[in-house]
Amino acid sequence: MLSFNSTDAEYIAELADYVAVPSVSRDATRETMQAAADWLSAQLQFAGGRVVETDGHPVVRGEWLGVPGAPTILVYGHYDVQPTGDLAEWTTPPFELTVDGDVMRGRGATDDKGPVYVVLKVAQAFLAQEGGLPLNVKFLFEGEEEIGSPHLPAFVRAHAEELSADLVISADGAMWRPSEPSLSVGSKGLVTMDIEVTGARDDLHSGRFGGTVANPLHALSQILASLHTVDGAVAVEGFYDGIPALPDSRRAEIAAVAFDAEGYLSGLGLDEAHGEPGYTTLERLWERPTLEINGVEGGGKYTVIPRVAIGHVSCRLVPGQDPDVVLQAITEHVTAQNAAGVWVTVRGDHGGVPAYTITPDHPAIRAATAALEPVYPGQ
Repeated sequence: MLSFNSTDAEYIAELADYVAVPSVSRDATRETMQAAADWLSAQLQFAGGRVVETDGHPVVRGEWLGVPGAPTILVYGHYDVQPTGDLAEWTTPPFELTVDGDVMRGRGATDDKGPVYVVLKVAQAFLAQEGGLPLNVKFLFEGEEEIGSPHLPAFVRAHAEELSADLVISADGAMWRPSEPSLSVGSKGLVTMDIEVTGARDDLHSGRFGGTVANPLHALSQILASLHTVDGAVAVEGFYDGIPALPDSRRAEIAAVAFDAEGYLSGLGLDEAHGEPGYTTLERLWERPTLEINGVEGGGKYTVIPRVAIGHVSCRLVPGQDPDVVLQAITEHVTAQNAAGVWVTVRGDHGGVPAYTITPDHPAIRAATAALEPVYPGQ
């Protein structure tokens, strides 16, 4: 069995250097994204790590192919992170890794710099202690996952033969619970968009023009409210098309999972769940699609009627849904609201992806289960 450092200090210091790079793919400079890619490339020297340009932020590639005839896996991950949002809401600096007991905080610590770091340390340990890896491994780490991977499909198609593998393993994910092992056999898809409502040519003084022209924020609020019924279901016609009914057998499997619904809510500071009727909280989390309003822009705390208002919307998709079909259904729904006195546009973002699944009896899942058993005996 592999051995690792008796203390975490060296690992934490190394990860802190990585987290300190503010690689926010939405608005970071090219130099910043290059710095994050270079850090990964240096860690991948055992596999010929290198930074490869794309039409967007670069990818980091590597491969260790030292076991002829053995299976080949491709490990995927990403080095970009989400924006920080309001810095005033952070209790510690976002790009400064902070250790609080068993918890480490810092942008990217869990998504996805930390998980990728674990992969690299395990691979390095295999090489140092056993002289090689037990199978062939290719690595592909991108810098645009948090903005929908707009340039990754073209890159993969252009390098399909070089990236070919028997299995792809994503290093981007989370444990079900910190103390309980789990394996992911599915992941929801994603489609995102902006709904933009435009009114007058310029911002208007509300004292001079209020009540005489349409307010884009009013119109946007009505449009966004129309996307759901009052009980939490998505009100867009065609949104649920193609989704197979949830079998009773699957519902029984989910019901058998130990889950503290009250504890789940209290941990979020809430006392009441909300969502699509007819489903439990776990069924909504694991089996049902969502449509969420992630942000609204327009105006401010001053007496002005804004010229434009924008709503940021995202949908998590399940098997049976097509991102393009969902986007079209939402566009048609928004258009049908016939907001008076304004112009409404729906702009889909690049990189919509469908959901994916892997069968629970797949050889890879069986192998992963066998690997976890000695780590979590009896679970």
